[in-house]
Amino acid sequence: MKIFTIYLIIIGAMSLVAFFTYLADKIKARNGSWRIRESVLLGLGFLGGAAGALASMALFRHKTRHFYFWLINGVSLALHAAAGILIFIKFAVGAL
Repeated sequence: MKIFTIYLIIIGAMSLVAFFTYLADKIKARNGSWRIRESVLLGLGFLGGAAGALASMALFRHKTRHFYFWLINGVSLALHAAAGILIFIKFAVGAL
C-alpha cells in the first residue's frame, strides 16, 4: 500500500504544478509577456500532471483550441490511471 500512496502523492503534486503552470501561462498571455514553452506544458502533463493540466485547460480556457494538448494530456491521464490501477492491484491487493 505504501508504494500506491507514494504514486498518488507524486501524481497529485505534479497535477498541482501543471495546474498552476497553465494558469501562469494564461496570465502571461493576457499581459503580453514572455510565455511558457508548449513543450514544458505538455511535458508536465506527460510526467504526471495530466489531471491538473486538463483541469486548468477547462477552467481557464487555456490551450483549448490546440487538439494536441487535449490528445497528449488525455492519453497521459489514461496511462497514469492505468499505472495507478496496476500498482494498486500488484502491491495493495496482492498484499492482502
